[in-house]
Amino acid sequence: MRLSVLHLVSSFHMGGSERQAVQLARLLKESGRYDLHLACLDGSGVLRDEVERLGFSEIPEYRLNSFYDANMIRQLSRFAGWLAERRIDVVQTHDFYSNIFGMIGARLARVPVRIAARRETQGWRSAAQKRAERMAYRLSHTVVANAEAVKQQLIREGAKANKIEVVYNGLDLERIRRPANLTREALLASFGLPEERDLRFVTIIANLHHAVKDHPTFLRAASRTVQADPQARFIVAGEGELTGAMRELAAQLGIAGQTFFIGRSERVAELLAISDVCVLSSQAEGFSNSILEYMAAARPAVVTDVGGAREAIADGVSGFIVPAGDDRLMAERISLLLNEPETARQMGRRAQIVVEEKFSCRAQLERTEALYNFLLAPQRAGALRAARSTAQ
Repeated sequence: MRLSVLHLVSSFHMGGSERQAVQLARLLKESGRYDLHLACLDGSGVLRDEVERLGFSEIPEYRLNSFYDANMIRQLSRFAGWLAERRIDVVQTHDFYSNIFGMIGARLARVPVRIAARRETQGWRSAAQKRAERMAYRLSHTVVANAEAVKQQLIREGAKANKIEVVYNGLDLERIRRPANLTREALLASFGLPEERDLRFVTIIANLHHAVKDHPTFLRAASRTVQADPQARFIVAGEGELTGAMRELAAQLGIAGQTFFIGRSERVAELLAISDVCVLSSQAEGFSNSILEYMAAARPAVVTDVGGAREAIADGVSGFIVPAGDDRLMAERISLLLNEPETARQMGRRAQIVVEEKFSCRAQLERTEALYNFLLAPQRAGALRAARSTAQ
């Protein structure tokens, strides 16, 4: 009998957590070993079409206004009833909101295995939100951290080490494969970028919703870089309410003409194909999907020393790691890579090998299945299912 597994996501908008959740659901479904279900708190978002193409005929939605009103109680009752009716064996959540709603509902339904998630180290949640999430973790059997750095942060916050499992983000390498039969000039033109042959492009892929991504440090580093390297140009890929402020900052720094804000792009492979150097400037992260995309495309990267960056990049070997907020050193490393193309090429290739070996979809699926098997070992599963049967 196949395990019945539910993945609960907050929405289908294009975020790192949502992308990873949808990818994992696809991998589990394609394995054919699970009776797989998806549910959400908000059914909207650009990933919805992808999910429907995977063949999920039913995606129940539990839309919330607050965690503290009558609607929350009604939705929890609906959710717990749905779980019990379908005798779900595993509920896995993927972010703050789905953690809280999902773990409470799964506990009410006596689901045998409840898996919560943590995907960031710090810089995101208020004190009240942290208390709410700790409650959700107590209701779970395991918390999946997407980096060892995230696990260590959880331990510092009081979580038990033996309750935390590291499952690294997986990357669909095909999605990053360099497009064939398209010249650099054609790709540049398709993004509305200048096509001069001697220009070199430095790219950051990060949303502009959260100040923690620290685009100002990237722009200050860009300003320093262009003074030494007049042919350097800078691409900001991402959307959000901070876009206007960052455009203004670029103008203040005198690099408005060298900086291109292209918005959110789903053409990641094409964007990376025209990028000479890639950057992550965040003040805090869990495990950055952008870093993995840079590495998979064999792009040399300069990234800040946050979250799981050191678990992916070996400083000076497969990329450069700099302190968060240090625009001077960031600019120095960017310039070095722009001016030493052979060093840049070697770093990029080493990074690509690491991704293929450690951060592939296959590795993510294997770690997840091993976790399910451990948590649903016969002796444990029998006791938990008996408890659920008694409760019903």
